[in-house]
Amino acid sequence: MGQATETQNHVPNHQVFDVSVDVPASKCFDDDGRLKRTGTVWTASAHIITAVIGSGVLSLAWATAQLGWIAGPAVLFLFSFVTYYTSSLLSACYRSGDSLTGKRNYTYMDAVRSNLGGMNFKLCGFVQYLNLFGVAVGYTIASSISMMAIERSNCFHSKGDKSPCRVNSNPYMIAFGILEIIFSQIPDFDQLWWLSIVAAVMSFTYSTIGLGLGIAKVAETGKWRGSLTGISIGTVTETQKIWRSFQALGAIAFAYSYSIILIEIQDTVKSPPSEAKTMKKATLLSVAVTTLFYMLCGCFGYAAFGDLSPGNLLTGFGFYNPYWLLDIANLAIVVHLVGAYQVYCQPLFAFVEKTAANRFPDSEFITKDTKIPIPGFNKHFNLNLFRLIWRTVFVIITTVISMLLPFFNDVVGLLGALGFWPLTVYFPVEMYIAQKRIPKWSTKWLSLQILSFACLIISIAAAAGSIAGVVTDLQSYKPFSTSY
Repeated sequence: MGQATETQNHVPNHQVFDVSVDVPASKCFDDDGRLKRTGTVWTASAHIITAVIGSGVLSLAWATAQLGWIAGPAVLFLFSFVTYYTSSLLSACYRSGDSLTGKRNYTYMDAVRSNLGGMNFKLCGFVQYLNLFGVAVGYTIASSISMMAIERSNCFHSKGDKSPCRVNSNPYMIAFGILEIIFSQIPDFDQLWWLSIVAAVMSFTYSTIGLGLGIAKVAETGKWRGSLTGISIGTVTETQKIWRSFQALGAIAFAYSYSIILIEIQDTVKSPPSEAKTMKKATLLSVAVTTLFYMLCGCFGYAAFGDLSPGNLLTGFGFYNPYWLLDIANLAIVVHLVGAYQVYCQPLFAFVEKTAANRFPDSEFITKDTKIPIPGFNKHFNLNLFRLIWRTVFVIITTVISMLLPFFNDVVGLLGALGFWPLTVYFPVEMYIAQKRIPKWSTKWLSLQILSFACLIISIAAAAGSIAGVVTDLQSYKPFSTSY
């Protein structure tokens, strides 16, 4: 990650713009006239792992508990395979035409536009940005739950495990929102390289603590809980069991949802070798690491709690002690989500700002940057009024929605279901077919379509399960008054 900054710093600023100064143009710029990309397999893998191992990992023990010892790990493995396969199809679509010299697509949307054209492009934009918006809501809920867990864990520690320790989630959601408003003013995804490292370290911290506590709990009780078929009828009714199993599929799909930002990550990779080759390696590496991790977290969480596996492993208070370790884990979740929120929302911010600038090129409100010097640094901050107002309004809306619907599991399942089929499967498959000109009804075409259809069925089931969950939760819920 550090390489990126070093390479840029070798060339003093005036030389970057005045290419005639002793530096051949090809040294500083890529074939599209942008500054040389410096990403490698390792930086790309770090970006992917940061995007993937997020709050999704926390609901895996719950998902495994709904499905049981056979279906749980099998479904996890299946999703990881589908994600790897469709991601490698998607990485072949970064350049249109030739994989070494073809025109670059900078975002997922560009790839859809150049491979599939108009209608698909609009549909993809709608689904992608709806999904990113949903992720922002999901992360706000998850981080507020973790902040509350810290307060409750300290309360249990001082007053004993049996005290009620009620906490209201709203102040925490508002605090998270304020923090995001400040961070959202940092322009550009690629200026956040250090954020990715911090987020990666944090996500490993809390996932490892969750895993460690699960293992410790199993060792302490000396038995593996859980059954081959998952949560037993009696603990839940038959209908509930079906809905919850569907919802578990959504939760697992959410844990793997990162294809939306795959092309953006690929755009940071240097070539030769072709970006698609590098990206295939990075995808394999990161999906393997992630799956191993998910298997461990899901399985040990389920082994520790059996049918009672909490919806969120670190905040469901299956564990009370050591309380300081839980506090560290939940703090790590909050720090990670603050960063991940930006990583996911930047493409949405950029899209709206670009559209506005194209629509109203003469409006100073939208296009004018005011340079504000940063005291103590030899730099200045570009303040853009439109950016300031639009990003702030966006964060406020996501925060208000989180306060209205603070159901972590249902929201996570629904998001996973909505994003999984269109973004992870349908568009990559269709783009690959168009890019490689695979003839209709050939064996390869048929197998790709069967894969796509099977994933559509899974997505519909998962969405149905999550909506059923939201409906059930709404029956016993008063808006803006969630306390745990």
